[in-house]
Amino acid sequence: MRASLVAMACVFLSGCLPVSTYYAEGVSAAKFARDDTACDVQALRDAPVANQTRQSAPRYIPRRVCNAAGNCYTSGGYWVPGEIYTVDVNASLRARVKGLCMNDRGYAPVELPICPRGVAAAAPPGPSPVLPRLNPNSCAIKTDGGLRIVTQG
Repeated sequence: MRASLVAMACVFLSGCLPVSTYYAEGVSAAKFARDDTACDVQALRDAPVANQTRQSAPRYIPRRVCNAAGNCYTSGGYWVPGEIYTVDVNASLRARVKGLCMNDRGYAPVELPICPRGVAAAAPPGPSPVLPRLNPNSCAIKTDGGLRIVTQG
């Protein structure tokens, strides 16, 4: 029950987290998409996916026994095997390679807050045709085709 509440809270709050993207003022959406894809391809080529299977440590679960008088003691127990999971050991290197590639093409990493509902509802649909000049009131709207950056005020 607690795990599902935590998961629901994470999903709910994820809409409030800032959006991380690369940015260069005045770049068209088409050029950004080409550059972003080219840098993804380069990063994947230079730091390919390298999944490793791992297992977390096993846990011992003691067996607690209580009698009618309320006296409790531990008697035996059992081991629960660790969870098996995979890790892409090149993921952080791939992100750095992509960052260098985007930087070489004139982009800088930025974090923008999600636009309030009223601003998002008033904005045209789809991604920004051209990346606008940012100011302290700039915000982002996630769209099916990418990202719309709105500059308020």
